[in-house]
Amino acid sequence: MVMVAVGVYARLMKHAEAALACLAVDPAILLIVVGVLMFLLTFCGCIGSLRENICLLQTFSLCLTIVFLLQLAAGVLGFVFSDKARGKVSEIINNAIVHYRDDLDLQNLIDFGQKKFGCCGGISYKDWSLNMYFNCSEDNPSRERCSVPYSCCLPTPNQAVINTMCGQGMQALDYLEASKVIYTNGCIDRLVNWIHSNLFVLGGVALGLAIPQLVGILLSMILVSQIKDQIKLQLYNQQHRADPWY
Repeated sequence: MVMVAVGVYARLMKHAEAALACLAVDPAILLIVVGVLMFLLTFCGCIGSLRENICLLQTFSLCLTIVFLLQLAAGVLGFVFSDKARGKVSEIINNAIVHYRDDLDLQNLIDFGQKKFGCCGGISYKDWSLNMYFNCSEDNPSRERCSVPYSCCLPTPNQAVINTMCGQGMQALDYLEASKVIYTNGCIDRLVNWIHSNLFVLGGVALGLAIPQLVGILLSMILVSQIKDQIKLQLYNQQHRADPWY
């Protein structure tokens, strides 16, 4: 419910046009959808176990199984079709770059990612020409023409105030000159390198997510089986209650 509330609040704070424009990468939409699904799923499991309702418990077990299989399939497909997964990630990042100034949440997310991984753009810093404000075309009247966001800039030691204009005109420079001021490597390569260097951590996280799901599926199936045994026993007792030899 907290995730749903945060998502709804972030959603209501935006303009409708901007929200619709970046629907595919909107963190608020993601929070709302995941929060609603988690609430419905746990509601079925909680009420089903408290009321010993077979229908709710089976729904909980089925949904949890589907979620587990989808996660497993996504992991396998992402590993097998790594090139296509990389292309999809590149498409998502480029779409996010296009709508950078349209969505404050998306803007903060991109800035955090670029500062965290020390990167700029998808493949290179020149990807920011996809954005209408940072585009290098001659007819672009924006004051940010041919620039990059401040999150692309190299950190300055003991800097008290962030210089948000440090990326001014960086796209007009070549890689060697730009690398003195900003990160020139794209975020996709940085992300891939980070995944390769943290495979054990990611594997542990995946295992930590999978074990509770498998335990939940197993326990719900055991509870359903016990409830069915109790129902059979009650029916048996009712059928033989009138028997004088019983």
